[in-house]
Order: sequence, then structure tokens, then C-alpha cells
Amino acid sequence: MTPKIAFLGLGGMGTPMATRLLAAGHPLTVWNRTPAKAQVLAALGAVAAATPGDAVREADVVISMLADPAAVTAVADSAAPQLRPGAHWLEMSTIGPDAVRDLADRLPDGVTLLDAPVMGSVGKAAAGELGILVGGDVDGVEKLLGDLGTVTRCGALGSAAALKLVLNTAVIGGVVVVAEALALADSLGIPAATAEHALLGSALGGAARRAFATDAAFATGLAAKNVGLATSAARLPVLAAVRDRLTAHPDLAPQDLALAAERIRGGGGAGSSPTPPLPETLRG
Repeated sequence: MTPKIAFLGLGGMGTPMATRLLAAGHPLTVWNRTPAKAQVLAALGAVAAATPGDAVREADVVISMLADPAAVTAVADSAAPQLRPGAHWLEMSTIGPDAVRDLADRLPDGVTLLDAPVMGSVGKAAAGELGILVGGDVDGVEKLLGDLGTVTRCGALGSAAALKLVLNTAVIGGVVVVAEALALADSLGIPAATAEHALLGSALGGAARRAFATDAAFATGLAAKNVGLATSAARLPVLAAVRDRLTAHPDLAPQDLALAAERIRGGGGAGSSPTPPLPETLRG
């Protein structure tokens, strides 16, 4: 039988992921804090629910893709009383292992929780090419997750959320380092193209590609949230400085991380006009 899925959260990543599941033939009920986003999926054949509880009432699998731990807590408290015994809850947001364990305590007996955060862009989500890190017993839902991308088993519950923080903070920190390295190159009179080409071919090549990306949609505010989760888990003075850099100009919060890198490099001062925000459909 094809499992009935409830998808909670239709932000920048949630919408293409839910659309992908719908295209794969899964019966899908969706909920979003902003109802208009759910109506977009309803036009494609999903059922739009008024509340998280309504969404999960008949679901075999619940997927949450939300902005932060507070949002996950609020949605779980609303949905938990309506969950069916035997349901699987796939927490796919980036919230860290502590919040995953807190979610486990909020779910009723008989519901299986997995942490399954994703690696990849909006484009990868739409193409079903995400990297999916999974903590917990994935056997009952691995085929379903395969419609979204490639599954990597990480270990016990919470292990995937922990690894996602490690990977994200490494990339985000690298982007800020690349931006500051380019600021140094500008200051030393090195031609921009020369410095950029050299960085792309260096050990920081991956971070440089992300810093120069023009087709991604990872809001700077979400990047700062990720780094904040990491710095709350361990003493990380360099990453604390990275978070300060990312939050120094509030107008950057809804804009892609590459634009924050441009600002850090010196492409726009505090008094310059802000760069355009992400489209509404790409915000969390």
C-alpha cells in the first residue's frame, strides 16, 4: 500500500519536497502556517488541512520541514493528540539533536520518530536529488525517502541532526572565510577574477562555489540559525564570530547566503541599498 503522508511546513524546501512526493503518487495532505502556500499544493492534487492535527489524523507518515525548534514544538503539540498508532514521524528540519530528543518526548507511544535532515538546494529538492541523513530505524520508510533523494543511515535517533549541524556549519563558516579572503585580496590589489579562480581551485573550493552561487536559495537568517544551534552545543569561538557576521545587517536575513558573502566582502556597506529579498515562495 502507498502510505498516506502529512507534510507540515511548505517553505523554501518544503514546497518542492511535497511536490515531488505528490508527483510520485503519494496521497498527500499538507499544512502550512500561511494557508496560501498549502493552496498551491492543493491545486496540484493535495488536500490542504486547516491545522496540523487535521493534517496528521489519517497519516501513516508525517513529515515536518519547519524553520526552527520552536516551530517544531508548536506544531508537534498541536498534532500529537491526533497521531495514529504505528505512524512514522520524519523530522526533516535542521533543529539539532536536543530538539529531536524533545520532539520524541512529545509524541505518543506507538509513533516512530526519525530525524532525517536534508543536504541540498531547492533545485535538488525539486529533482529528487537531496542527500538525506537519517537517525533511527529507517526500514519502514526508506523507499518513500528514496523519492526525495539518497538515504545515508547515521545511527541512533539524533545522530543525523547532529551530523547535519556539523556539515552545515562547516559550509557556512567556509563561505564567510572565502568572503573575508576576497576582501583581503581586494585590499592587496589582487584582481577579483584571479582571486576567485584561485579559491575555486583551492581546498576551500566547495565553500567558494557556494559563496559565488547565483541560483541557490538558503536565507542568511536560516544560516545564522544553524550556526547558533552549533554554538549553543559547544564552545566554538570562530563560529560565534561567523554568526555575528551573518547577523550584523538585519536586511540580509531573508536573502541568500551568497549575498551575505558579497556584503562581507565589501560589495555593500551598511548604508547601501539592500539587495532584493528571496521570492516569497522560497522563504520558510
